[in-house]
Amino acid sequence: MPATYHQLSKAAWQIRQDILTMIYRAGSGHPGGSLGMTDVFTALYLGKILRHDPKRPEWDKRDYLLVSNGHISPVIYATLAKAGYFDRSELSTFRQVSSRFQGHPHYVPQLSERVPGVENTSGPLGQGLSQAAGLALALRLDGKKNLVYCLMSDGEQQEGQIWEAYQFIAHHRLNQLIGVIDYNHIQISGTTKDVLDLGQLKAKLMSFGLRVLEMNAHDFASIFETFEKAKQPNQNPTIILAKSIPGKGVSFMEGDYRWHGKVPSNSEYNQALKELQIKEKTFVD
Repeated sequence: MPATYHQLSKAAWQIRQDILTMIYRAGSGHPGGSLGMTDVFTALYLGKILRHDPKRPEWDKRDYLLVSNGHISPVIYATLAKAGYFDRSELSTFRQVSSRFQGHPHYVPQLSERVPGVENTSGPLGQGLSQAAGLALALRLDGKKNLVYCLMSDGEQQEGQIWEAYQFIAHHRLNQLIGVIDYNHIQISGTTKDVLDLGQLKAKLMSFGLRVLEMNAHDFASIFETFEKAKQPNQNPTIILAKSIPGKGVSFMEGDYRWHGKVPSNSEYNQALKELQIKEKTFVD
């Protein structure tokens, strides 16, 4: 039976606690975008928007989720653990030497060294959409119907590689591909408006021949409705602007670009964890 919004909300607050603990213990990581994208990842995996099977990570009928903004790896790993891809205890190795849970996810041929559920190697921003475009075209040539999702940051929309990929996607009408932009308006050195203004991003995307949808990244009804629209047959490939709050759930992190890649102190960690635990408890089983 599909999870209810109530169940998904409770799970999302639990995942946020794991994200915070992973970063604090590692002394390194990116809380802002990870906390901001938690509801979307929860809906994709636990809400089964994404066609997947934790017991069969290599299932040939699965949908593919490629993450271009790989610095939000804590939410990727914590959600995959919650979905049952591997034991949650392994999250404690995050960013440790020889751990497969590195700061940016990597895809390796050896199954024993690969994080189950991770579909691509990321690191340099602006590259993931090109990877997704190539995969979507290959699937079409093979006559396969798998969907390809690509998650990006809004900051990487400043990269030229991204716009080359959009041109390729529109030209080939790769409508098996659904792009999702974390539209949180921050990056490591400030707001996107101050660093390099994206201007009328929606209009720019549409001018490339793309269908653009918008959603509230913290409202499960909005998330499900938007992805349902994105899956419907359409002549043009779809890009979703996911309007999110970086640092969602932690009062002193929300909307503050300085928490893009900052590690909380001991007192900050305890305060943040307490806030997240209180929010989780509002959702009684």
